[in-house]
Amino acid sequence: MAGILDVPKPRINCSMLSQHINKPVCFVGRVEKVHPTGKMFTVSDGEGNMATVELNDPLEEELSGVVEVIGMVSNKGGIMATAYNMFREDKGTLFDLKLYNEALKVIHDFPQHYPFEVASSS
Repeated sequence: MAGILDVPKPRINCSMLSQHINKPVCFVGRVEKVHPTGKMFTVSDGEGNMATVELNDPLEEELSGVVEVIGMVSNKGGIMATAYNMFREDKGTLFDLKLYNEALKVIHDFPQHYPFEVASSS
């Protein structure tokens, strides 16, 4: 069985979480708050909505700015992260989450042009 990093994942925002329960996803958002344990943080999407991200192990680095999270959507509507990547914004180029959110809408409105799932072989 392929791991979550090896399978196609839709890019989603908070409004799409409930449609992807128990499925792998890719979520990009701005870190808003990190729990003191380092095992959970909240992110906001391009519409300003919040999602909770849970980690198996505590963070080993300071987390801030825009982050891409790969994980599974839990029954509670949060994301159980498998991996995350911080987007560097220290070179003066800021990531435009609102523009990214508009791109997500186009991708989801025209799935025939932007497929993310591989047809099953069953």
